[in-house]
Amino acid sequence: MTTGRLDAFSDGVIAIIITIMVLEMKVPHGDALKDLRPLLPVFLSYVLSFLYVGIYWNNHHHMLHTCTAVTGAMLWANLHLLFWLSLFPFTTGWMGQNHFTTVPTALYGVVLLLAAIAYYVLEQVIIRAQGQESILKKAVGRDWKGRLSPLLYVLAIVAALHFAWLAQGILAIAALIWLIPDRRIEKRFAA
Repeated sequence: MTTGRLDAFSDGVIAIIITIMVLEMKVPHGDALKDLRPLLPVFLSYVLSFLYVGIYWNNHHHMLHTCTAVTGAMLWANLHLLFWLSLFPFTTGWMGQNHFTTVPTALYGVVLLLAAIAYYVLEQVIIRAQGQESILKKAVGRDWKGRLSPLLYVLAIVAALHFAWLAQGILAIAALIWLIPDRRIEKRFAA
């Protein structure tokens, strides 16, 4: 299998995930701006999840372009990642519908943590398949973002048990860290 085919399949799944998330936002009954107010938590949870899905899509795309071949282990590791990403619409909707309360926020953090672990597993499977001198291995380096994110997710999960608003802030910070473009792989291709 080519990396293009794996990339296209993953793109399709991610597009469906985004579509399902937006369909969770129901049209309000009424035509006044005040009728949108109850939807604000749902919209904010959608924005946060859209950012996360976009971050995963972008980084996944760059990571797959470092591959010269696809192995069976890579296929399974990729499906593992897509499984956790496919839970984003459920946890996003539950969290937004319940106005960021404790349990939905904590579960959202758990899903983010497990998606981060799955991404790391995929990254390591690719490195193992491509070798220690691969573009990905050289580009990843210390990967401070990849190490910091799971710690922030754990911190958010614990914070959600006492202060759901603090957990939301931590999760937003984790997303913002990834919004700063990571050019490591692009630099390696240019070299």
